Amino acid sequence: MPGKNLTREEAADRAAVVTVDTHDITLDLTTSETTFATTSTIRFAAKGGAATFVDFIGESVQSVELNDTALDPTDVFADHRIRLDDLAEDNVVTIAATGRYMNTGEGLHRFVDPVDGEVYLYTQFEVPDSRRMYPVFEQPDLKASFTLTVTAPAHWQVIGNSPTPEPTPVEGHEGVATWAFAPTERMSSYITALVAGPYDVVRDSLTSRDKEVPLGIFCRKSLTQYLDADNLFALTKAGFAFFEEEFDRAYPFTKYDQVFTPEYNMGAMENAGCVTFHEMYVFRSKVPDALVERRALTVLHELAHMWFGNLVTMRWWNDLWLNESFAEWASTTCQAEATEWTDAWTTFCTHEKAWAYRQDQLSSTHPIVAPIRDLADVEVNFDGITYAKGASVLKQLVAYVGREPFRDGLRAYFAKHAWGNTTLDDLLDELEATSGRDLRSWSKLWLETAGVNTLRPLVEVDDRGHYVDAVIEQSFAEGFETIRPHRLAVGLYDLVDGTLQRRERIEVDVDSERTPLPQLVGQRQPDLLLLNDDDLTYAKLRLDERSLATLLANPTAFEDSLPASLALASAWDMTRDAEMPAHDYVELVLPVLDGLADSTLLRTLLGQVSTAILTYSAPARREQLRRQVVSHLADLARAATPGSDAQLQLVTAHANLLAPGDDTTWVAGLLDGSTTLEGLAVDTDMRWTLLTGLAAAGVADADAVATEAQGDNTATGRERAARAAASIPTAEAKEAAWQAGVVATDTPNSVVDAHALGFGRTGDTALLTPFVQRYHEALEQVWSERTHAIAEGIVIGFYPMALAGPELLTATQTWLDEHASAPAGLRRTVAESRDTVARAVAAQERDADSVG
Repeated sequence: MPGKNLTREEAADRAAVVTVDTHDITLDLTTSETTFATTSTIRFAAKGGAATFVDFIGESVQSVELNDTALDPTDVFADHRIRLDDLAEDNVVTIAATGRYMNTGEGLHRFVDPVDGEVYLYTQFEVPDSRRMYPVFEQPDLKASFTLTVTAPAHWQVIGNSPTPEPTPVEGHEGVATWAFAPTERMSSYITALVAGPYDVVRDSLTSRDKEVPLGIFCRKSLTQYLDADNLFALTKAGFAFFEEEFDRAYPFTKYDQVFTPEYNMGAMENAGCVTFHEMYVFRSKVPDALVERRALTVLHELAHMWFGNLVTMRWWNDLWLNESFAEWASTTCQAEATEWTDAWTTFCTHEKAWAYRQDQLSSTHPIVAPIRDLADVEVNFDGITYAKGASVLKQLVAYVGREPFRDGLRAYFAKHAWGNTTLDDLLDELEATSGRDLRSWSKLWLETAGVNTLRPLVEVDDRGHYVDAVIEQSFAEGFETIRPHRLAVGLYDLVDGTLQRRERIEVDVDSERTPLPQLVGQRQPDLLLLNDDDLTYAKLRLDERSLATLLANPTAFEDSLPASLALASAWDMTRDAEMPAHDYVELVLPVLDGLADSTLLRTLLGQVSTAILTYSAPARREQLRRQVVSHLADLARAATPGSDAQLQLVTAHANLLAPGDDTTWVAGLLDGSTTLEGLAVDTDMRWTLLTGLAAAGVADADAVATEAQGDNTATGRERAARAAASIPTAEAKEAAWQAGVVATDTPNSVVDAHALGFGRTGDTALLTPFVQRYHEALEQVWSERTHAIAEGIVIGFYPMALAGPELLTATQTWLDEHASAPAGLRRTVAESRDTVARAVAAQERDADSVG
């Protein structure tokens, strides 16, 4: 039986039979606290006499009527499918059912605000969860126009893909109303949406190319005081202007609402005209500039999807990258060229590409155009390849064909395929026509093969210090034997008065294992030679001996953050590849943190220093290194400019590394007010950061956490309390987190994640040793009985990574060896953890070998 899965072949077969015209969906959200009434009327054409099925995951199906003939639900509804036989050429099916509210961030999610007891609903349908709210043909190439009618409490806001109509009171039911929405444009079911509840709203509008577009920004009432709507509207309007010009096409839909929603699994979702966001982007406390910049990117990413993904949609999920990679590239381009975030490509290099490189070196790596056999495959494919590597490769493609031909190709693509579904070939046709380049071989090398190349300079210098030979060597990892064409820049940097200044920039094509650089022969050797200067291509970088020595001796010498990020990323790659000891990497980076103004680079380096200490350092030397860094971060925080982004991040990083035995007097003083740090706002979220650090150090107990939670009776407070309590270094605290996050089935998705974060934090790794066996024993049950979002969160979040070493590696490899028939998505997720531990073991051995 297929269960909840759908194969690519089944989808193709259904699309060959069925052409959908309209979906009329009627919902009653007043029936109970656990279920709702849902009815779908679907009008569709079909091959006469053929059979097909409609998807639905819910409580029950009450009736099915096909072409005026009643069908017995007990005969036709099984295994989440409603079978329809003997179809006419034109068909109408009406299905009345009962749906279930979810607390997993999938389908129609129901949340009760602890502040005021109000109910808030929102949908999350990607990949296959519109079928949790209404019976539907659930696949991206069966587009239709959707008409939504909703009955709900009269004081609610009800938001969908079409403009919200005036509600009509329901006769005989005081306080209840019905909203009858106009039909939508033609779209895929996964971008349909419903948001309902007493959300507060701020409204505005903008003049598009062909119409006035109403704008709305929504959030829960208890967050309204923190909503900076003016900033969001300004950003949205800048994005509209940029994308309409870049794509030469007006915004496709009738209105544009943005809703901040609770207990959200991802950053955001591009529902047509009704984008939903994670509430973390409503900043109730001071946050790093990196997070503000990230929010801006997310807002623009979802807006770009109105064209990439919504106007033109992939036919099947193997071309998911046509949505995500393009939205990532387009939003970063817009951010760099049309907003205050002019260094967006530096941020992309620092953060997004690091994600791509990590993902591309796992055993689960895959081509950007991924082989997607079924829904189970795509559910685990929202990863660093689909997003960040794809966008990196698109940036390389722009350099390869030129910005104007690339832009013109996109314009032709939208014009030809508006409201339709496409494949990779459709896009390449247009880009080839505008660029004059043969992109099929380029596509095979970049989009249809996996793995990342390494670029390394091989140089010879004469006794005068001039180059006599210079070559770029391109290599690959075992099993990924692909040499790719790279259009890249080479930068020559000289130390001048203590700063690294670029003397010359050379742009070259690299398309073989050895590419000569005759432009360098005869030139004086620079202090630092930087391959892929300006970050045009996607590749791991290495420095030659002189350049590495310059970086190690002058880690703060770059004047600009992009070359600094590239050089430091090379050192981090060397650490991950066990070529540089973790201790050496930490010593390299610590001086860079002092006075670093780039918020994202600071945030990234602090995270990498933490990983170097806790995962890559030799266990016998780890505690000494951790305490050295904890002390250093406190010193840097005290010396940082009062009220600065760096001060905020350094205090947070210090608290995040605390463990039993540390001197916690300073952090405790900041929390209780007996100590102050000029400019530091000890606001609600900072209080949780400090308290969680004290809890992890063993000097704040469960009672202290409970007391703090009483003063922050909010959804975020509930999550932060769960994380803090789980961080306490006792067997009881770890067991409680395990029970709430893994065993209990009614814990909301965001709270599960919070328990996992605290569970994995421990200075005493022996506390997690008993869970190694329990974790592996629980895997198959968790994967089979929980929804995908919850199961994946548990399998990743509760993996005892703090124990990274040979014993954990053996245990996980043994599970993989003994469970060859486990679901592919589960095996992939576990194998990724195995890969991470294997890398850690090699790095730990390298760090241990460096002693002396």
